[in-house]
Amino acid sequence: MKKNKTISTFDRLMNDPERKKQFDEGYKEFLLSELLLSIMEEDEISVRALAKEAGVSPTVIQDIRSGKKDNITLKKFSDIMKSLGYKLYVKKGRKSIPVSN
Repeated sequence: MKKNKTISTFDRLMNDPERKKQFDEGYKEFLLSELLLSIMEEDEISVRALAKEAGVSPTVIQDIRSGKKDNITLKKFSDIMKSLGYKLYVKKGRKSIPVSN
């Protein structure tokens, strides 16, 4: 007798195009949030200090950290990363191009 393969809840939900789209969008926000949290912890910089350095309000930084900011522009995120000493790149194979100067 052949066993039927059990499909995980995640796989079942990802078969629904609308749910997959929602997940993908939320996951990107989650990744930005985790990246910023990790860098801020490593650099031991506060929300207020980073906001001042990047020229944005503390609310913007806090919203990114908490995953609430869902409409951040690449330029704004790049500027925040630049103020922390990082530079964003787009990479394909061995070729990489800076996102901003």
